[in-house]
Order: sequence, then structure tokens, then C-alpha cells
Amino acid sequence: MMMNNRKCRPPKLLFALMAIAAILLFGAIVMWLWNAILPHTVTGVNPINYWQGVGLLVLSKILFGGFRGSGGGGRRWGSVGRLREKYRNMSGEEREQFKEAWRQRCRMRP
Repeated sequence: MMMNNRKCRPPKLLFALMAIAAILLFGAIVMWLWNAILPHTVTGVNPINYWQGVGLLVLSKILFGGFRGSGGGGRRWGSVGRLREKYRNMSGEEREQFKEAWRQRCRMRP
């Protein structure tokens, strides 16, 4: 039986807010790079505003990156699989020690 470590996981809302903040930040970076480089090097290219930078970022993600995430996700899930396999091969006493270590690690701190 796997332990319930909800206390260790940040709320999903936090992840959603962080993702939105990252998109908005990268949109500003795209706008800055576009305006700093392209109008000066390519004839006929105009500077863009912030929302055009965000749109360009989303468009490039759709065209070139998809929505599956990067290749690093495979390594992350691979480590979970290794941990699960290690847990299955533990004796009962080792499992209890493992659970207690995670309880101590995931305990809410004041």
C-alpha cells in the first residue's frame, strides 16, 4: 500500500498560477528580444507589444513544441518507477522504516 503524502504536494492551484506567471514572463522576454533584435536587423519588421509577444510564444509552442512537455518528463517518471520497484522489493520492516522516513520528511512544519 502506497502512503498518502498529500501534505508534501503543493496545491494544484499553485502550479496553475506558476504556469500562468511563467507564460507571462516568457512573453515579456520574447517581446524584449524581438524588439531588441529584429527591427534593427530585418527590413520591414516592426516592434511588437506585450500581448503580441505572449501570442508569439504560444504560437511557437503550438507549432514547434506541442503540449506534451519536454523530454525531461520521461526521466522524472522513470525515477518514480525505480522507487516503486525498490519499494516492492523491500521487506516489511524496511517498508515501515521507509514510510516513517517519508512521514518525517512530509510532516507539516509550523
